[in-house]
Amino acid sequence: MTAPVPAVTDAELDAARTLLARMGITAADLLDIRPTAPTFAEYIPLVRARVAAPGTLKTYNTHWKCLERVWGTRRIDEPTVGEITDMRDAARHNAKRDRNSRDGRGAAEAMISALRFLYRHAENDGLIRPGDNPARRVAKPRRVPSTRRGLPLTQLAEITQVAATTGNDPELDSLLLRLHSETACRRGGALGLRPEDLDPQQCLIFLQEKGKIPRWQPVSPTLMANLIHHAQTRGALHGEQLLRYRSGKPITRRRYDGVWTRIGYELPWVEKQQITTHWLRHTTLTWVERNFGYAVARAYAGHAEGKSDGSTATYVRARLEEVALALATLTGEPHPLAAAA
Repeated sequence: MTAPVPAVTDAELDAARTLLARMGITAADLLDIRPTAPTFAEYIPLVRARVAAPGTLKTYNTHWKCLERVWGTRRIDEPTVGEITDMRDAARHNAKRDRNSRDGRGAAEAMISALRFLYRHAENDGLIRPGDNPARRVAKPRRVPSTRRGLPLTQLAEITQVAATTGNDPELDSLLLRLHSETACRRGGALGLRPEDLDPQQCLIFLQEKGKIPRWQPVSPTLMANLIHHAQTRGALHGEQLLRYRSGKPITRRRYDGVWTRIGYELPWVEKQQITTHWLRHTTLTWVERNFGYAVARAYAGHAEGKSDGSTATYVRARLEEVALALATLTGEPHPLAAAA
């Protein structure tokens, strides 16, 4: 004769629910009621359509195309941790090698990020359980310090001289270099500029860069005048991209590649060190930090505050007027907002 099973108490049920919640397991998981997982070829297009940021899509899409080619017919719940690791290492091995590649670590990191993005959506869609996500258990390669650094003013002057005297559109190339040297903006911020993003009265431009984080950035009166002239003479209309070729066609990232390739022909040290537009950002922000401190440099760069910055960053946040004063000192031109700093 078997002993009667004691009734489960409310406290025991609550404890069980709490434990399951911490483990990321639902009642449906216990019954294993889940739809059949799609293949990579079926699911990647759905996830691709959910990416809002063009830069993120460009980075992830390279690796998603690889997954479609290699694992296209496999279901997304089939790969193991070991296979994910092998895919990461293959991305690192096959990465383009140059002086800024850092042994393919960036490609390996991007592959894991692309996989984690994919599997995170699969979790949200109920296609896999969090505990079955293989991408979570594969580590990204450890980052190493970048080789980029701030350039001496003499080298910056050489670069500017070459841009202004060579190529099929020196006016455009000189404007690009001055824009990045003054504002320390990223390429995405420059390419996103529209005529309505210019505030001539206060000498400010509206930038949207990483994560679509917006900010108003001070510029010199000279740069503002050049941007307005460029927009008017090259047919940039309201709502359209500001930076354009002489034909009126909007420029792309390829213009930057061509500029630095040409400068590298004239200045061998530029080609040897693989100097790009991002080095101008390092140059400007280094100067600002050395002369005006970390808080102003942070605001000048448009960096978003993160958890690792601590509470102090909230209290020492630099004002726009302080950024304007740093710019006025850098360019030697007065700025409408600098007097209030």
